[in-house]
Amino acid sequence: MNQAAGVEVWGGVECTHRRVGDDYSDQLVRNGHWDRPGDLDRFAALGLRTLRYPVLWEHVAPESLDRPDWRWPDERLARLRALGITPIVGLVHHGSGPRYTALDQPTFAPGLARYARLVAERYPWVTDYTPVNEPLTTARFSGLYGLWYPHGRADAPFVRTLLNQLHATRLAMRAIREVNPAARLVQTEDLGQAHGTPALAAQAEFENHRRWLTFDILAGAFTPAHPLWDYLRGHGIGAEELQAFVDEPLVPDVLGLNHYATSERYLDERLDRYPGQPALRGRHHPAYVDVQALRVAGAPVAGPEALLRTAWERYRRPLAITECHLGCTREEQVRWLYQMWQVAGRLRAGGVDLRALTVWSLLGAFDWDNLLTRDGASYEPGVFDVRGAQPRPTALHPLVHSLIRTGDYAHPVLAEPGWWQRDIRYDWPVAAA
Repeated sequence: MNQAAGVEVWGGVECTHRRVGDDYSDQLVRNGHWDRPGDLDRFAALGLRTLRYPVLWEHVAPESLDRPDWRWPDERLARLRALGITPIVGLVHHGSGPRYTALDQPTFAPGLARYARLVAERYPWVTDYTPVNEPLTTARFSGLYGLWYPHGRADAPFVRTLLNQLHATRLAMRAIREVNPAARLVQTEDLGQAHGTPALAAQAEFENHRRWLTFDILAGAFTPAHPLWDYLRGHGIGAEELQAFVDEPLVPDVLGLNHYATSERYLDERLDRYPGQPALRGRHHPAYVDVQALRVAGAPVAGPEALLRTAWERYRRPLAITECHLGCTREEQVRWLYQMWQVAGRLRAGGVDLRALTVWSLLGAFDWDNLLTRDGASYEPGVFDVRGAQPRPTALHPLVHSLIRTGDYAHPVLAEPGWWQRDIRYDWPVAAA
């Protein structure tokens, strides 16, 4: 029986092109897809008909927008079109743009807008776009935590890199729609929640407001009444800059929500309970740890179903789970994906306009366990394992094929709960009451 009637299965290729210092790291090169166009036929044979796919600014115009090189996207998009696969084209994916710009520079937004127009003019049949993947997450890692270029470590660079990405998204979609008025914005962002001890209640509340900034600002809902208005204004964002989104909102056609086992966090000031964990200084507390909520015994966990319903109730816009991936054993990967499929089906049946579940990392992912700060440390297989001479189908392959073909899947491994549902998951002592 189809457990998720009306929910499509989409696919995605991990395509992060991140910069750390002067060095770039490219997932498409590392997973071999850059030189392996036959992967697209593998995806079509799986049954996929919609694919999140990169046409990255850094690839096409690395030196200048006056000298774009279209050879790679020309070949790939033509093949997708011939295979009957609809691409959701991404233009920047956790990147900072080519070397002649950066997330914190005033050239970023107009530069991406110009690039977006070039893409739309070259591929006028493409209708779905994600100009910037996960702007808030990228701003946190690049402007607040200092992990990625331009390595900011304070609130001011965080809000600047966030606003620059949102301006870039708005200008890019305006340029695209001048070429193709039917173009749709599929805006992605991580979906999590912060929990914590009573002493960290204010910090958790702040972070739970912050998680919605991408959608609140784009949709024109960020006004002086917003809980974080003073926060953005106090760190260098002008009122007129925010008013521009109110005057000309860019409401996403689809809210793409990415949820991982690490997305829910637990904040705790009792540092001695978490040996080896770095102490953070937050807006509302001088020293605390931020750990995976699933790993703390007794910590509250909302779970993806409740979080997706919260997003639906907040925005009442079509939703899609635009990344679903777990780096673990093949059995746990199967459980995680199938359980997310069941979540999608229950939400859809309950009146939530949830359009799709995206099988992310079709070709796996490199080094996300160190947040891409080091190359060569680890690899997580996806639907295919790329460590051999040719991509090898994994245990996820028959699951995905069956979900696309029949809407369901049967396997003995699904009778057991995942590690995220068992007591073996706990690394840390009981949470505070």
